[in-house]
Amino acid sequence: MMKRIIACILFCSFFLATKAQDQLYSQFFNAPIYLNPSLTGQFDGDFRLNMIYRNQWSSLGGDMSYINASADVYVPKLAGGVGISFNRGTEGVAYLTKNNIAATYSYSVGGDEFSASFGLQAGFTNRSVDWSKLVFSDQIDRNTGYIPGSISSATLPDVANKFYFDPAAGVNFIYRNAMLGASLYHINRPDESFSGTPARLPMRIAINASFKMPLSQGLDYLDDDGSFLIPSVVVYRQGNVNSLSAGAQFKYRGFNSGIWYRTNQAGGSDALVFSLIFDVFLNRNDSEKIRVGLSHDATTSRINYANTSGSTEVSVGYEKYWENSLRSKRYNGLRCSSFY
Repeated sequence: MMKRIIACILFCSFFLATKAQDQLYSQFFNAPIYLNPSLTGQFDGDFRLNMIYRNQWSSLGGDMSYINASADVYVPKLAGGVGISFNRGTEGVAYLTKNNIAATYSYSVGGDEFSASFGLQAGFTNRSVDWSKLVFSDQIDRNTGYIPGSISSATLPDVANKFYFDPAAGVNFIYRNAMLGASLYHINRPDESFSGTPARLPMRIAINASFKMPLSQGLDYLDDDGSFLIPSVVVYRQGNVNSLSAGAQFKYRGFNSGIWYRTNQAGGSDALVFSLIFDVFLNRNDSEKIRVGLSHDATTSRINYANTSGSTEVSVGYEKYWENSLRSKRYNGLRCSSFY
């Protein structure tokens, strides 16, 4: 029961301190539409599915888990891609739950050495909480802890569900072996309040940059074979909170391993992230593949790894070319998937 109380306190502290910040995925490259809507349709194929699950601070008593799932398709007649995404987050013993579903469209232009993508997203979010799961001070005995069956005298809000419209937009540029993008979520700053007092969700701004470096002499950045080092950085800002994730991946054909350093909201050290990605090609011409990813965050903040056991993410993706596809694998180097 003590873990439940500790988890409740940590959840309340986390929730109030971050002022309803969005969850950030360590495998941001395996949640592309969550990172930037302009990445819709920018992959090695005509059809793509992605799903990622994150279990944060697994040793605590309260559940903190997040899911992102998306499907997108490249449509030649639209000169871009269309997609749909779903997000779900469950936080704390009060089961503060957020569900979001959104449609995305991106438009792309460019040629052999440069491409630009512009994306829009429109969705709806439902936010709910189970007030009965919270533990208040008048339900705790200083000697025995939580009093089973006790009812708090605290006045709880009448509202436990909230619905709101939630738009986003983004841009992404690729020049040869360099990529730079920016995205903006919650553009309308929706009101998430349960009590009636306005509580605006701050806009989430993300800037992503990557560089693809061939490690073999004579290797072209457009090639699929060979070894590459891909340093990248993602900078987030939401309200008064900033976070930076920087690291590099080693990529050889269907194998990818990476290490990342992430800062917390105060600018200090938050975690070291280790990732392994495997691409399994399903036929000889590499027109269909399954991607499996695993990463683990080793907490380096004051909460420390011993108390949290870190955070773990598992991802799976699927990409496929249609028969007689109009897309050419020659230009994979001008798509975001080439940088992951």
